[in-house]
Amino acid sequence: MSHLTQEQIRRLKQRLMERKAELESRMVHNDQHGMGESERDYTGELSHIDNHPGDLATEVYEREKDLALQDRMDLELQRVIFSLEAIHHGRYGTCIICGEAIPYERLEAVPDTQYCLKDNPRQNPSHDRPVEEEFLHPPFGRSSLDEHEYSGFDGEDAWQIVESWGNSNSPALAEGNNIDSYNEMDIEHEDDQGGFVEVYENFVATNIDGTDVFFVRSPQYVEYIQRGEGSFLLDPNVPGEDDDDTLI
Repeated sequence: MSHLTQEQIRRLKQRLMERKAELESRMVHNDQHGMGESERDYTGELSHIDNHPGDLATEVYEREKDLALQDRMDLELQRVIFSLEAIHHGRYGTCIICGEAIPYERLEAVPDTQYCLKDNPRQNPSHDRPVEEEFLHPPFGRSSLDEHEYSGFDGEDAWQIVESWGNSNSPALAEGNNIDSYNEMDIEHEDDQGGFVEVYENFVATNIDGTDVFFVRSPQYVEYIQRGEGSFLLDPNVPGEDDDDTLI
């Protein structure tokens, strides 16, 4: 026997029927949130292939919003219909999880609810994580060599180079707590080797088959020589005594 009085059931049923009629009317008059239209209909273009992707940003956003609104409306309508069927079969007002009676006060606030307060799914945060996280673990995924105790150039080093050109973060949003400058935001920004394992990797290069070795006279190259860690004689293109020995 239901814990609700006949008058309470009548009031709740009336509200559910009104809501059902409202949802069905909205779904008819809003033309399914424009889901029946193609991008061609509201962009005026025969094709959007030749357009820059950014030109369609507004249209893509609106279509995503339409999908979300339509899904939400469909879900609410299903809950309302389920509640009306439950009233017809005399099981309305009972939690479908624990089977306990749902208080009238809760039903009055949310007539189409199927759960008591403690079993409401919204109260239980999901612990499901995207499967991509398993693929990308450890950080930088398969391109990370830190886990293998190998100090070669890997995905983290590649990201450091890209990040050094800037990103959308600011010092206020940086991972560290004491970041005061954009120059301190890079990963391992204090590393004076430019992200390379050895300093000389900053300025030593070869051709594609490794037969020709040459030096890039970068600031790291000059500093390396000035510290006495190398010799200008190692550079096959070093200027002679009679040449201008200015480093370029």
